[in-house]
Amino acid sequence: MTWNNLVKARMKEQGITQSVLAEKLGKSQGAIALWLNKKREPSLNDIADIMRIVDLDHMVLGSDGMIEYPDEAISNVSKIENQPSYKSRYPVISSVQAGQWSEICDVIPMDEADFIATTEKAHSCSFWLTVEGDSMTSSVGVSFPPGTKVLVDPSIEPENGKFVVAKLDDVNEATFKKYVVDSGQKFLKPLNEQFPIMPINGNCRIVGVVVDAKLKLF
Repeated sequence: MTWNNLVKARMKEQGITQSVLAEKLGKSQGAIALWLNKKREPSLNDIADIMRIVDLDHMVLGSDGMIEYPDEAISNVSKIENQPSYKSRYPVISSVQAGQWSEICDVIPMDEADFIATTEKAHSCSFWLTVEGDSMTSSVGVSFPPGTKVLVDPSIEPENGKFVVAKLDDVNEATFKKYVVDSGQKFLKPLNEQFPIMPINGNCRIVGVVVDAKLKLF
């Protein structure tokens, strides 16, 4: 079930109107209507605030907007028979390890790493990274606030508009950015406009493409 359908079901159950929700969030009712009807996508922080207001605790939101652990206490929401199935589990590593992943991906012992499952299909050498800092946080559209887990697939070639993890030559760690190609020039673009766009001119290598993201809301 998508987050907006789950929220609308809970709002109906609790008698919360869009105007009440808008007042609690400090947003316009028009913005709330657009979000709940999937006409516009709120940030992950806004989604977390909405779900907190309607008392949906311990939810995990996938990158496709699906709630992976819906609250079974909602009486008027029917269970979807074709539930998404997990494909595999991948380790959570550090940004330093990500920069060296092609050399170490086959040697991390199972008992020395945390593993997270995904419903997405990914290569066996894929891994999760935890987003740090605010460079990929945006007040509009897609946003990856600190603490978001992103699943990186090293086997996928980067394309314009994809989110990637790159290893900069002058630092021993990886960075998470949007991959942009403009007039033949390649860039690493943060979603936060307060951070600079970094041109790719032989100063880095792309470690992999992000294929999934998870944010624990509570």
